[in-house]
Amino acid sequence: MIEILSAERCISCNQCVRVCPTNVFQEVENDIPIIARQSDCQTCFMCELYCPVDALYVTPNADGIELVQESSVIEDKLIGGYRERVGWGKGRKSTASDDESYLVFRRTKEMVMQSSK
Repeated sequence: MIEILSAERCISCNQCVRVCPTNVFQEVENDIPIIARQSDCQTCFMCELYCPVDALYVTPNADGIELVQESSVIEDKLIGGYRERVGWGKGRKSTASDDESYLVFRRTKEMVMQSSK
């Protein structure tokens, strides 16, 4: 669930507002967006992934609010952590090449093709 929107890091680009599939964020004129409907968060991490300045922290716990402290999340290098782990952002290495799920799909296709002969 979304826990932190860092006022210090946020640049008011409103990417989080646009990408959130459940409208958790609310755009605020001449200010940073707010977490308006936290309980609607489905923990998809889209906001954290698309935030260009790592101003968001989504906890993996989808079942409830954790009330984490921003200073602790920053100290533990968790804010923007999901984005970093998948390699999104300037100076980061994409992890897409580590994903070998395509091999499963390829093998399945081969098996289907052979069974249809």
